[in-house]
Parts: sequence; C-alpha cells; structure tokens
Amino acid sequence: MSTQASIRRLQQFSIRPKRDLGQNFLIDSNILGVIDRAAELQPDDVVLEVGGGLGVLSEYLAAKVAHTHVVEVDAGLEAPLREALAPYADKSTLHLADALTLDLAALDPAPTKVVANLPYNIGATVLINTITDLPTVTRWVAMVQKEVGQRFAAAPATDAYGIPSVLAQLACDVSVYRAISRRVFHPVPNVDSVLILLQRTGGAPSPELRAFVQGAFAHRRKALARSVALHSGNGEDRDRIRAALAALGHAEDVRAERLSPQELAELWQAVLDR
Repeated sequence: MSTQASIRRLQQFSIRPKRDLGQNFLIDSNILGVIDRAAELQPDDVVLEVGGGLGVLSEYLAAKVAHTHVVEVDAGLEAPLREALAPYADKSTLHLADALTLDLAALDPAPTKVVANLPYNIGATVLINTITDLPTVTRWVAMVQKEVGQRFAAAPATDAYGIPSVLAQLACDVSVYRAISRRVFHPVPNVDSVLILLQRTGGAPSPELRAFVQGAFAHRRKALARSVALHSGNGEDRDRIRAALAALGHAEDVRAERLSPQELAELWQAVLDR
C-alpha cells in the first residue's frame, strides 16, 4: 500500500512544520473528494491555492483544471511542491511569495476559483483580499479555523457578526460547508476547522464602503453613528449618519451589529446622498 503523499514528502524532504506560519499539512487524502465536490471543479477552471504546503491538494487540483496557481511563502517547501506539480508543469505556476503582498490582480491566467487549506494566521485576510482583488473568482472553498468560518457566515445580531461577515456577504453567499476533523492535519491543530463555501453574487464593496463598515464596528458597544465618528475623528459624521438612519426607518442609536450587510450598504449610500 502506497504512503499518503504528504506523509511521504514529510519524510523524504525532512520537513518540520512551522507553527509561526500556521502550517498544518493535509495527511488524509479522503478530504480531497469533499473539497472537489464543494468547489464544483470544472476542466476550464483556473484555481488559486494559497498555502500549497506539501502539495497534496496542489497536485489534485492541477490534474483536474486548466491551470493552478499555487502560492507558498515558505521557500523550504519548494522541493516537495515542485515534485507535486512536475507532471502538470505546463498548466501550473508556483509562486514562492507572501500571499498578503503578492499582486493577485496580475495572476495570469486570472483565477476563477479559490481552493485552499488556508494557514490559520492569514485565512480571513486572504479571503477578503481575494474577494476584493480578484473579480474573476466566482467560488471559494477554503479550510479555515472554525471561528473564522463562523465569523464569515454569521447573521446580524450574533456575537460572531462583524466586519468579515459584512464585507464577505456583500459580495457572496457564505456558508459553512462542513466541519473538518483535526485528524486530517499534521501536526494536529489545537483548534477546530471548517470548510467554508462562498459563491459570488456581486462586486466587492468599494474602499469607501469598506472604511465605513470598519468604522461602524470599531466600537461595538456604541451606537453606529458614534462609533464611526469616533473612528474618523469627525463629529459631523455622527449627525449625518443619524439623519440617514432616521430617513431609512432605523433608530438613531442602533448598533452596527443589528443591521444586515445590505442595510449597512443602503445606509452608506443614504449618507452619501445627504
């Protein structure tokens, strides 16, 4: 019986996972089919994978789609990733780079899907960045820390609802697809993971709307109008927002977490129109 690819490459290349990079490698290949079904992979897809690791997901994706971009910050994983992608050299690109600074918009061909086992320490940021910077992406399937998944899928007036929820849900339908056992990873993480699914429904929020949302949630225990004013340092913002809230039929002292993403976007437009 052949050894699972990640376990073999751990031994072959003497790899030691780096916790400071949030490395938890997939060692159960059965999860690949689950990811495939969730991603609805098609032969003409161009997939972006952030956090290539030991290449077990990379080679699976590369065999099924038109092109695969694999981003990996750890140069120490270049050898196992090159091995994994070697049979698909004509339709894969390995980017040894930090996904948080890589020019995503310059990827060629442009990705249509994001499929990844995201490092825990950058998962939320990568999801938001790819929603914003990659308008060609229509579907995301990513393994993330359970709390991150819950925040992205959270409904208004819940503890998990906040900036990631709003920014993601303004552009996508978001759901937690399924829980993931800790045992599919090496080393076994100290946190639970979920597979999160996003399907694009529209364009990403504008920079101005994103800034408004950030200000609205900057002081969660305060009314939305006051939170934005404190965040911006402009007291006039409070009066304009209160007037817009009243015009839309909301209480002037409502908190941001009580409004849906669509209501927050409508509020921002109403503020602009005043």
